[in-house]
Amino acid sequence: MKLSLENLEKKVNWQGYRLPDYDIQAMREKTRENPTWLHFGAGNIFRAFPAVLVQRMLTAGLTDKGIICCEGYDEEIIDRAYRPFDNLSLCVTLYADGALKKEVIGSIAESLKLSVDSDRVAEIFCNPSLQMVSFTITEKAYILRDSENNYYADVQEDMDNGPDDCHSFMGKLASLCLKRMHACGTPLSLVSMDNCFNNGHRLQRAMLEIINSWFQKGKIDGTEFAYLTGRISFPRTMIDKITPFPNPKIAAVLRADGLDMVKPIKTAKGSKVACFVNTESPQYLLMEDVFPNGHPPLEQLGIIFTSGRIVEKSMEMKACSTLNPMDTAMAAFGSLLGYETINCTVRDEDICTFITNLSHLECMPLGADPGVLDPDEFVHEILTIRYPNPYLNDTCARIMTDTSRKVSTRYGVILSNYYNSPVPMHRVSHLRFIPLAIAAWLRYLIGVDDNGDPMELSPDPLLESLQKKLSGIRLGGEATYEQLYPILSDRTLFGLNTFEVGCGERIIDFFNQMIAGPGAVRATLHRYCDDKDTDLLI
Repeated sequence: MKLSLENLEKKVNWQGYRLPDYDIQAMREKTRENPTWLHFGAGNIFRAFPAVLVQRMLTAGLTDKGIICCEGYDEEIIDRAYRPFDNLSLCVTLYADGALKKEVIGSIAESLKLSVDSDRVAEIFCNPSLQMVSFTITEKAYILRDSENNYYADVQEDMDNGPDDCHSFMGKLASLCLKRMHACGTPLSLVSMDNCFNNGHRLQRAMLEIINSWFQKGKIDGTEFAYLTGRISFPRTMIDKITPFPNPKIAAVLRADGLDMVKPIKTAKGSKVACFVNTESPQYLLMEDVFPNGHPPLEQLGIIFTSGRIVEKSMEMKACSTLNPMDTAMAAFGSLLGYETINCTVRDEDICTFITNLSHLECMPLGADPGVLDPDEFVHEILTIRYPNPYLNDTCARIMTDTSRKVSTRYGVILSNYYNSPVPMHRVSHLRFIPLAIAAWLRYLIGVDDNGDPMELSPDPLLESLQKKLSGIRLGGEATYEQLYPILSDRTLFGLNTFEVGCGERIIDFFNQMIAGPGAVRATLHRYCDDKDTDLLI
C-alpha cells in the first residue's frame, strides 16, 4: 500500500496510525485561495514540527488553512519525498521505552520548487492573507560572504543588478517582499526557525545587506526601502526537536505494516529523506511576538509568544550553555572514539562526564536563564531522556555537519562572557572543558580516529580550507603555535581571537596531547574527566 490520498480516503489497513481528522481537499482549496503560512526548507525538521503543529490546529478546528512548503536549495526533495505521496507525510515519534507513535500528516497544502514554481511563490507573497513565512534553511544560508570576506558571486550580482531576476536566495526573498509591497502593501513576518543564536537578526542582517545596496545604487526608491526595512518583521525564535535522518529500521517497521516506497533515499546534494520522518517527543518553540499581520493560533498549542529578550535568553541557553555545546563536543569525541550513534556515545562514561562538566561547570554559570525554561531541568532531560533514547539513532556524523559555522555560537559567546566578566573566579584561564572541546574539533578535522585509522568527515563549507591549515600535522608529532594560530585567531570562526581572550595556548596544549599517538584522545579525555575536584555526579 502506498502513502497516498486515495489510500487514505479508503481508511483501510491503517490500524495503529493516527489519521488526519479534517477534509484535506477542502483545506488545500482554502489554503490556495488565502494562504496564511509559507515555509522555506523541505527537510525533516519541517515535517516533524511545523507541519505537525498545523495538523494539530486543523484537527482542533483552530484553522482551516494548511501550510505551504517551498524548497530553494535541494529541490530533489520535493520530487522524491513529497509529490509521489500527494504531499502526505508520516511522522513517527520514537519513545525511549521502544513505543512508536505513527501519524499521517496531511497539513501540507502544496509543495513548491523555487526555481520552477517562482510565479506561484510570488502569488502567495502578494496575497494579503499571508501572515508569516518561516525558514529551516540551516545556519550557512544566512551567510553572504566567503572565507575571504568577499560576497558570493550570486549575491554580488544581485546587489549590482537590483531586485529583478535575482539569483541568490536572500536576493529572491527581498524581491518577493518588494512584490508584496506593490501588490497589497500589507506587512509580513519572516520567521527563522533555524537552530542558531539570534536567528531572526541573522536573517534580517542578510536581507538588509542586499536591500541597502539596492537603495544606495538607486535600484529601489525611498518608499520601497521604507517598506522593506519598516513593514517586514524578523521575530527571533528558539526551536528544539531532535530529528535524525530517516532510519532504515523505521522503514522496515512501516513496510511490515504494508506500506510501500518507504525506503530512505539520498539526493544528489546529500539530503537524506523519505516519505516519513522519525523524531523524538520533546519539543520547544518560543517566538518573539512581532507579527504585524497576525499569526496562526499556535499559542493554543502551547507555543510561547513572548518578548525578544526572553526568546534571546532561551536561545542563548540552548545554543551557548546547554544542548548545542554538548552536541558538538560529544559528536567530536564520539567520532574520534569510533561511535556512530549519539545514544551509544553518551553511554561512554568519559564522554558523558565531559559534556556534563562542560555544561554545568563552565557554560551554564555564565549562560542565560530565560525564566520560562529551567536550564537544569533542560539539561537533565537531555542527558537522561533525549540523548540515551536507543530508538532515536541520531548520529555523530549529522551533528558534526557544518561545525565551522557553529563554533562561534557554541563556544565563542561563553568565552566572551568569561573574558568580560568582572568576577575574579570567572577567568578564561580557569577553563578546562571549553578549550578541550575546541581542541577535540581540531583533532577531528585531521581525519584520523584515535586508533590512527582514516575516518570520513561530515560536510562543512570550510573543511578544505581548515584541513589545508592543519596539513602536515600527524599523530606522534606536535603542532606549533604558528600552525594553529591562523585558525584559533580567526574571528569569523569563533567571534573572537582565542589568544586575545586567554585560551588559545591551552587549546594548542590539549590538541598536542590528543595527537601524541594512538589512544591519546581517550587518555586525554579520561585524564581531565577523572579529576575528582571537577567531577560532577548526575
